Amino acid sequence: MIVVGENRYGKSRVRLVRVKRRPGGHELREWTVEVLLQGDFDSCFMDGDNSKILPTDTMKNMVYSVARNSAAECMEEFAKEFIDFLLGRNPQVSVAEVLISEKGWEHLETGGKRQPTTFVQTTGECQTARVARPRAGEFSVKSGLENLVMMKTSGSAFEGYIRDSLTTLPPAKDRLLGTVLRADWSYTQSVMDFPALRQKVREVLLSEFAGHDSKSVQHTLYAMGSAVLERVAEVHDIELAMPNKHCLLVDLSRFGQDNPNEIFVPVDEPHGNIQARLCRQG
Repeated sequence: MIVVGENRYGKSRVRLVRVKRRPGGHELREWTVEVLLQGDFDSCFMDGDNSKILPTDTMKNMVYSVARNSAAECMEEFAKEFIDFLLGRNPQVSVAEVLISEKGWEHLETGGKRQPTTFVQTTGECQTARVARPRAGEFSVKSGLENLVMMKTSGSAFEGYIRDSLTTLPPAKDRLLGTVLRADWSYTQSVMDFPALRQKVREVLLSEFAGHDSKSVQHTLYAMGSAVLERVAEVHDIELAMPNKHCLLVDLSRFGQDNPNEIFVPVDEPHGNIQARLCRQG
């Protein structure tokens, strides 16, 4: 007999813009939501019986409906509200998971004045959240960020690596270090001031990237993750992905010119990709 193993289903890329119309100014949020369910769905796979299947289109409508009455001030709290709503209506669901990414909108400033109802996007960075709860269990919450583009023009080297007959990369004592950071971290508890902690983690990551004397991307990744765990006690562990976005020094000697580490060509592909999860031991 063939049986169904682990499975889940849901709705992806539910787009949502929420405007809170407060006195003195509006608050704008743009979220992309994914819902994933696990549960008693074997009969759908094996017998074509859909009686326990919540349509994914209904999940989409649930996102909008819950958002209308939500008191949540952040993605993590909205995800918890949504999961409670969904589990309360669907006893066949054993685990519900919600993933949200948020695009950053900021109030426009013109002539030194903040415009209360006009917004601009100044970066491609996204904030992320992943929240899950089994029916009889507690929430697990992860926050994160992605597409945070960073570059440092000093304090970065790469030397002492393995060199063999296929190695063409020259060692560098002073190189450009560019990356597009993705970070995800979990918390020691499921009830936190998530916006404040998110800002604190982000500031620690940026500060350490800027000040670290890097011997490699791995070296800097470890320094950044370690700094978060040392300075933010509420973070349980952190996972970082740092692709090495190369900028290659241009050889101008054939034109009779020098190049004192000033002219580079950015190369997006291929690129190195460094990933690690850091946690406290003991």
